[in-house]
Amino acid sequence: MVSSRYDSCRLNVRIIKFIFTFRKRIDLKRLFQSPDERILLIRNVFALNSKILQFLSILTFSLLIFDLGFNQDLDHSLLKKIFDGSLLLLALGFIIRLFSKTESYKVPRLVIEVLIILSLGIASAVNFGLIEFTNRITLANLQINDFFVNTLIFVLFIIELSKLTLSVNQLRIHPALVFILSFLVVILIGTGLLLLPNATTNGISIIDALFTSTSAVCVTGLIVVDTASDFTFMGQFIIMLLFQVGGLGMMTFTSFFGFFFKGSYSLQNQLFLKDYINEDNIGAINSTLLKIIFFTFITEGIAAFSIYHIINSELFESSGEQVFFAIFHSISGFCNAGFSILGDGLYEVGFREEYTVHLILATAIILGGIGFPVILGYYNYFKHIVIDTKNVILTGQNYQHAPRVVNINIKLIVYTSGILLILGFISYWVFESHHTLEGLSGYGKFATTVFGSVTPRTAGFNTVDMSGLAMPTILIYLILMWIGASPGSTGGGLKTSTIAVAVLNVVSLSKGKDRVEIFKRQISNETIRKAFSVILLSFLVIGLGVFLVLLFDPQLSLIDVAFEIFSAFSTVGLSLGITGELSFGSKIVVTIIMFLGRVGTLTILVAFVRKARTLRYKYPEEGVFIT
Repeated sequence: MVSSRYDSCRLNVRIIKFIFTFRKRIDLKRLFQSPDERILLIRNVFALNSKILQFLSILTFSLLIFDLGFNQDLDHSLLKKIFDGSLLLLALGFIIRLFSKTESYKVPRLVIEVLIILSLGIASAVNFGLIEFTNRITLANLQINDFFVNTLIFVLFIIELSKLTLSVNQLRIHPALVFILSFLVVILIGTGLLLLPNATTNGISIIDALFTSTSAVCVTGLIVVDTASDFTFMGQFIIMLLFQVGGLGMMTFTSFFGFFFKGSYSLQNQLFLKDYINEDNIGAINSTLLKIIFFTFITEGIAAFSIYHIINSELFESSGEQVFFAIFHSISGFCNAGFSILGDGLYEVGFREEYTVHLILATAIILGGIGFPVILGYYNYFKHIVIDTKNVILTGQNYQHAPRVVNINIKLIVYTSGILLILGFISYWVFESHHTLEGLSGYGKFATTVFGSVTPRTAGFNTVDMSGLAMPTILIYLILMWIGASPGSTGGGLKTSTIAVAVLNVVSLSKGKDRVEIFKRQISNETIRKAFSVILLSFLVIGLGVFLVLLFDPQLSLIDVAFEIFSAFSTVGLSLGITGELSFGSKIVVTIIMFLGRVGTLTILVAFVRKARTLRYKYPEEGVFIT
């Protein structure tokens, strides 16, 4: 007994000595009296709080995905407690962050974060039974069926993920490689989400999930399983998110939210982002990014609103189904994705006669495929005209001309896109008059022809039976698909400016000129070299793709395979009906080609091939026989 007390006293003495030694080393009194150390401590607390917020947002989002994606066969009471506690800690973390001087709070951000704190507080109070409603929000056993809570968790995850991506420039890797990896990461995440049991009606294989995720992120639209019947609402919603992010680009999408909830960009962030949004003026990166996002959401919103109010409501079982149809197809149209939640696409019985809806989607496709630099260029042009006209009328100032607001790049894209649309319209009207256009009304023929000239430009929707197209139309579709959309757009393909530069170079050579000139400007030799490099690489990839698919599936016809590979490389999504018949090897080939078509073959070479140093020498020139 005495020995036990003696040992206890010795232990207490050791603990007291340790505490005094630790206190002496830390010197808490000096720490809290020193302004510099006090500031350092506060900064460390706020930095730790930010990391905790990132961890909690990922944790709650993972729990939400687990709940929504898996069937509830087990008791998840422990997970429910973790989820409830995470919501409460998130609310406290956001409150602490309000007092951080390192955060730049503007009025919109402050309002949104206060609303987030209130929402998290209410949700936590309900979860812990502090608040009760008549129709109580039920989170028992982690059954999170309330749309508001799900949306809140998703928004919190996007906010913290977006802020995290702003530090990607610290990895010190090539921006082209970051661009490639951003698509690859989203594809892998999408594959995992589509493999969730509740995302499909009867399950899905890994290769089919990978193919679908790649097709969505690369805004292609090719499908090996039916989006309408093989995917649940959750699966269709995941696909919609994937092609929304893929259409804008992961870095563009997350950088917007990261900027909004961080308040500013560092110079490194601005230098890193300028290539992604095709903006040479570093000082205008913030405003350009905001304009891109707002233009995207406004265009998609107007298209969805128009489709909802124009389409026949009798085609749907409920208004909710009609709303989702409008939103899904408006986003798919603007992003040039080509996905549809109808079994036969827009050729579905009842929907094939909705010609006004087809024209709305065609407009969204054109706006998404024309490229953000064109939209922003004409926006600045009309803004300049309006402001200067107002100054002339109200203040009597002289009109100030702003040179080159609409530059040669924008003009080339607009002219080339217009020519391709006109040629597509005329050729479709002529060759399909006795095929897919036969028996349609006058308005129906016009709408179908317009849509038929627009959809091969990386859109991928079909309002007609693709197997009923005439052979000349199929060949013209191959050319239109190969050219694709414009640079800086949501679409893929060779790009309109590339083919324009190549054609201008051919014309210049035929005239005996030693340079390429257009609109009183000379196109640089570097641009011409890039154009022909991209053309050559596209032929190599497409040719290799056709060869491999025919090797894996020799029973398929050459024209069907060629159409499929052209569609995959240009991220179009149109098919002559062989996608579902592809073997495992062919699916892998088409998946890789869709990825190469979206990120760009030249981009991959730039990312992995070491850049040559400045050449300080020059060899004697010598000609090579070409013809």
